[in-house]
Amino acid sequence: MATAENAADVSLGAPPAEAGPPSRMQQALQNINALSQRQKIAGAAAIALAIALIVGVLLWNRQPDYAVLFSNLEEKEGGQIIAALQQQNVPYRMSPSGNAILVPQSQVHETRLKLAASGLPKGGLAGFELMDGQKLGISQFNEQVNYQRALEGELSRTVQSIAAVAGARVHLAMPKQTAFLRDDQKPTASVMVNLRPGRTLDANQVAGIVHLVSSSVPRMTAAGVSIVNQDGELLTQQADPLRKAGMDPTQLDYVRELEAGIIRRIETILGPMLGKDNFRAQVAADVDFNQVEQTAETYKPNPSPDQAIRSQQTNEQINPAPGAQGVPGALTNQPPAPATAPITTPPVPPGQGAAGQAATSSTRNAVLNYELDRTIQHVRQSIGQLKRLSVAVVVNHRSATAPDGQTQSLPPTEEELARITNLVREAVGYNANRGDTINVASSGFAGVKAEPAPPLWKDPEVLALGKEAASWLAVLLVILFVYLAVIRPLVRTVVPPKERTAAEAAGEGEGEEGEEGEEGVEVTLSEAAQEESFESRLERAREMARDDPKMLANLIKEWMGANEEARK
Repeated sequence: MATAENAADVSLGAPPAEAGPPSRMQQALQNINALSQRQKIAGAAAIALAIALIVGVLLWNRQPDYAVLFSNLEEKEGGQIIAALQQQNVPYRMSPSGNAILVPQSQVHETRLKLAASGLPKGGLAGFELMDGQKLGISQFNEQVNYQRALEGELSRTVQSIAAVAGARVHLAMPKQTAFLRDDQKPTASVMVNLRPGRTLDANQVAGIVHLVSSSVPRMTAAGVSIVNQDGELLTQQADPLRKAGMDPTQLDYVRELEAGIIRRIETILGPMLGKDNFRAQVAADVDFNQVEQTAETYKPNPSPDQAIRSQQTNEQINPAPGAQGVPGALTNQPPAPATAPITTPPVPPGQGAAGQAATSSTRNAVLNYELDRTIQHVRQSIGQLKRLSVAVVVNHRSATAPDGQTQSLPPTEEELARITNLVREAVGYNANRGDTINVASSGFAGVKAEPAPPLWKDPEVLALGKEAASWLAVLLVILFVYLAVIRPLVRTVVPPKERTAAEAAGEGEGEEGEEGEEGVEVTLSEAAQEESFESRLERAREMARDDPKMLANLIKEWMGANEEARK
């Protein structure tokens, strides 16, 4: 350490008594070599312990990525799998929902193979592998039960292979065969399906499962298969209440699709003009699903000008009248005819009168046949005809800025409503003869009430962020503890603080023995400096100022902190 006497010698320009101090690296090596063997071992052990502690905390903080090993397991199988993982020393976790077992992602496949070698998971479904271990002397009843269990398990596995089905159970009711036809009963089946979240089975998939099960069991009909989902809803169409009431569910779906299509057309034409959230439209369609077949036969009135004659027949008959006849001797009662000469008057033929005319009778018959004018019309009306359409559209008030800068809500004008009505009529295919109605009204929409945000301390994201921050804070505290408790004391022991120069020691001022400076450096005065009086010290300082004023100026600047400000 520097003494006041040495500082004075340096200030006066005296040559140093010994060589300069060694560098910090050399001093550190010297201090390390000066340590005893026990101190070296203790220091190395402390450093190793600190490094191990830091590495352990970092590894603890960095958790491995977990992946799903098995999911949707029964409680019994889940317990067996957890017991097997504990025996194999495989770390595991349960999912937040509790329906999945998680293991480190790097061990998923290896763990599955090990569990499969142990027969886990069993899956709860036994197939035809039950027939592999038949015992000698088993009864016929047990064989029948095992066969039924195997058949149910195989059917359940097959149904589970459908994409929308997460799990399935099949129950078969197989009555005993009898020789009496009147007592014969057909086997039936009940299928319980557990669908995946957000998935449903359409009619074709349900029919496929029905035919799959009915075709796999002898003498089973499709009507004997019932399918139920996890919510207890019957999916088979035979027991559909709409069909029992004489209604077809596909007809209702058709009506909904028709109404949805008309609503989409309204939204397409009004969306760009009003905005997506500034109007609402609803459509009610009356659809006729009656099947009507009509046959009509009509005849035109007869006769008509353009009537065609099919056939015509006319029959005319003329018969001459016979002469006068009577009892002989009747001439005696008549006057005699006038005498005429035969040359001038020809003889009168029989049957003619005296005037020379013959008496005749005629008959005429006419038959006229016209072509038959007949019209036969067979009409079969199509199913699903639109009988009537009702459309309702409500338009939101528009926002406008008043001259004073406030926002106000204004309803649409009559012209705008009329234009919207005309557009809707053209979009939906309005038909007045059909009785369609369209109603367009305006009203201010109620704002959507936002749900209150959960407290900050209940927010899952904030909780996750807080947990992560707490883990890293723990790591930081451990590192700080290792630095302050282990590393820093070792460094201070091996590499002591840098000694001050003579000018810095002189700038500290003169103090008594054992006085500590601003930076924690202890200054020790020599015996000569302690015995020297104040007057002699003052005289010596004056001589130094006269001999070297530049050094005195630098010393005063050092006292005032001017050099430190210049460095900054």
